[in-house]
Amino acid sequence: MIREFHLADWFTLGNAVCGMGALFSTMTFLEVGHVRHIYIACGLVFAALIFDIVDGRVARWRQKSSALGRELDSLADVISFGVAPAIIAYGCGMQGFYDRIVLAYFVACGVSRLARYNVTAEALSEGGDKVKYFEGTPIPTSVMLVAMLMWAGYLDALQGNLWFGVVSIAGLQLHPLVLLFAASGSLMISRIRIPKL
Repeated sequence: MIREFHLADWFTLGNAVCGMGALFSTMTFLEVGHVRHIYIACGLVFAALIFDIVDGRVARWRQKSSALGRELDSLADVISFGVAPAIIAYGCGMQGFYDRIVLAYFVACGVSRLARYNVTAEALSEGGDKVKYFEGTPIPTSVMLVAMLMWAGYLDALQGNLWFGVVSIAGLQLHPLVLLFAASGSLMISRIRIPKL
């Protein structure tokens, strides 16, 4: 299988590895409580974004792309820009029952967005080699949420100090900050057309 990999696919794997590293760093934060692990987790998501940008450029430069590469890219993006931001948010304190539902919704939206893209990419490219626009916001836009969480860590606004506090609904907790993840997920599955640069 490795023989079927193109150079761009190795950068895509770098994306996935960074996403996994972000998950491990968040788990370490939950264990030891030192905010540097949140910084590392967030930094790894940004590193994943760099790998994600580079893999596309390398594929276009070498004029080598494949169905395997497209699927690999989507799977890596789910880890780095879907699961990792949701777990970082959980680690930062969005651990209530409703928070978990919203974070799961966010990941489900990201998965759905990528599946829709993979299915419609050929039609959206109108016979060319590049799509003209995205439907819904691309999943890597979740790095904005990660940047917000990194800033919250810097301001010591994690866990019990989360911005906007916590509300109780029917005895179960919701941190209003998690609603930004709901909004991000909803934008991913929307029909908004965003030109691809």
